[in-house]
Amino acid sequence: VKSEGPKLVPFFKATCVYFVLWLPTSSPSWFSALIKCLPIFCLWVFLLAHGINFLVSHRSASRILAGLIFSAVGDAFLIWQEQGYFIHGLLMFAITHILYSSAFGMKPLDLKAGLLMGLVSSSCYAFLYSYLSGPFTYLVAVYIALIGFMGWRAVAGVQLCNDLWTWTKLSACIGAMLFMVSDLTIALNKFCFPVPYSRFIIMATYYAAQMLIALSAVESRDEEDFRKRN
Repeated sequence: VKSEGPKLVPFFKATCVYFVLWLPTSSPSWFSALIKCLPIFCLWVFLLAHGINFLVSHRSASRILAGLIFSAVGDAFLIWQEQGYFIHGLLMFAITHILYSSAFGMKPLDLKAGLLMGLVSSSCYAFLYSYLSGPFTYLVAVYIALIGFMGWRAVAGVQLCNDLWTWTKLSACIGAMLFMVSDLTIALNKFCFPVPYSRFIIMATYYAAQMLIALSAVESRDEEDFRKRN
């Protein structure tokens, strides 16, 4: 907390600015896009503050940074989603989930967690299916599969039973779950029925998810410091 907390202060301030201004979504503009993306920009700075050499030498951290970059582009597209840019935003976040999955890695495999996430993802799509039409029938299926896979890799990293977990792996797991809640709320609100306080739920869980996933990138640095001390 002492080492990473101060680096996150700009993120918390930018998040407060977004919720205080609460710019209307009915009149999209480049200013509203900037305010929405500002917390993600601050997470870029958070990772860059650990040093370029750290990002270059640790692929997981660099992939999370790349995911945050695509997330910001996706956020900008979604500002104009009513003008036909929803699919563009969907594509950007699909790439984000691929990058995050790659960052979390395939070890340990944990097939039980994979089965659980597969059941959750399938259930969500089964519920949404009757509300979908046209290309969204397939696009949403692919997107749910990607975010479900990302969730599996994040959950698999937390081995509570084996006492092998770290706070950064737990951070990635919680972040992935919050990301899924945020995206499910978007899907329900857009395709199914109005969700009360949907925008607040979507953005609060989204910003928290991105922050926690960004925090998980310092995992390799913690291991490096631990080896130096021992």
